[in-house]
Amino acid sequence: MPPFRIRALGEIAIRCDDLGKMANFYEEILGLQRMSGSAAAGIVFFRIADGFQGHTQILALFDKATSGRPGLHPTGADAPKTGAKSSLHHIALNVPYDEQEAVMDWYERHNLPCRVEHFGWVGWRGVFTEDPEGNTVELVAFRADLKDPTT
Repeated sequence: MPPFRIRALGEIAIRCDDLGKMANFYEEILGLQRMSGSAAAGIVFFRIADGFQGHTQILALFDKATSGRPGLHPTGADAPKTGAKSSLHHIALNVPYDEQEAVMDWYERHNLPCRVEHFGWVGWRGVFTEDPEGNTVELVAFRADLKDPTT
């Protein structure tokens, strides 16, 4: 065992082909709060929730065309793919169970397809859709009576 323990998720970062469309989706469709400050050009930060010891949990969107960093993945043809060709399977954000119906209605009003999955072994229900670049986004909730008592 390492001599430390992870306490929270700090951030999720996604490289984007169209930063404007992606930022609009996460701000206008999912309602994440855009953070202001001294972020570099080509990067948009969204607040997800309070984090651990002052580090806010965030979603960071990086414009593939302007946010290459030496020593990491270069921009261009070698940059990671988004959507189904990405190594990112999905991101999951928590919502209260009693708001999931409103999520599905909201997606329908915005012509966004969604699907619902139940995970009885942990008592979760997920509402899934895709962002503009094909990344799967799950809004997940726990409810005790969804937990399968046999697991």
